Amino acid sequence: MALSTAFTRLFGAEHPIALAPMGGSAGGALTAAVSRGGGLGLLGSGNGDRDWLARELPVVAAEGAGNPWGVGFQAWATEVGAVEWTLEQGPAAVMLSFGDPGPFAERIRNSGTALIIQVTDLEEARRAVDLGADVIVAQGTEAGGHGARHGRSTLPFVPVVVDLAAPVPVLAAGGIGDGRGVAAALALGAAGALLGTRFQATAEALVDPATARAIVAGRSEDTERNRVLDIARGSRWPADYTARTLPHPFLDRWRGREPELANDPEARRSYEDAVARGEIPTLPRWAGESVDLITDVPSAADLVATLATEAEQALDRACGR
Repeated sequence: MALSTAFTRLFGAEHPIALAPMGGSAGGALTAAVSRGGGLGLLGSGNGDRDWLARELPVVAAEGAGNPWGVGFQAWATEVGAVEWTLEQGPAAVMLSFGDPGPFAERIRNSGTALIIQVTDLEEARRAVDLGADVIVAQGTEAGGHGARHGRSTLPFVPVVVDLAAPVPVLAAGGIGDGRGVAAALALGAAGALLGTRFQATAEALVDPATARAIVAGRSEDTERNRVLDIARGSRWPADYTARTLPHPFLDRWRGREPELANDPEARRSYEDAVARGEIPTLPRWAGESVDLITDVPSAADLVATLATEAEQALDRACGR
């Protein structure tokens, strides 16, 4: 029996599962596969680069089989024009994360597109409600990639946001890597779960095969939140956000010395040179604390069905059925 929630009813999705719009890895093929599998695929636009969107959006249209899909933006990094152009392409949803969603929210809602806002604390959750979010994503610190430096863990954070936002549906994010995690999100009162790291290790993800292998081999205790790699690669990510990654040699060298790194152009050049020589990955290997649960690299469409089945089985066990 399919798990019907306010989230699935809003989008006509089969399963209460959404793809985190991960910049650099949630491209058109992955977005389409998640939607085709019965979840909600969210394209990882990041800063709204028009050329990237123009390349990836047609893939969603061609491979999504007419299922609902959306696009995610980093609010601190994108511009109104990129969001407006994307709205013209007909997404079912636009998701805003990290930064002030205010400049974009009214335009999205006025277009008839569902507005999804990701939050990392209660102040952001209240702001999302005030802006009329149709769905709120509560992201815990277990998440891979970027998140709030002073955030909260998923387990205690999600139900507080659920209570604050009601009746707005909430998705849980952070440390969810299998169907048991999806079931736990539902038990906390969420209407579904948004997964990132698990979908990075799929056949359709825009990641180097070595990154997918590293995620499969990774251990939760080896992941670490840091700013070192953003500073080293010259990223403009605001200091309020750290990123959870797998181990990295540059991180070992500069951990705890971020101010020194920021003021050392020679060190940053050495990072670029090491990337050019192939000694370190082109991008950091973002990974959340659920990485222990990831043991294969399946098709994303098949993975959605597997997650849904595992969630139903977990809920049945919890109820003694």
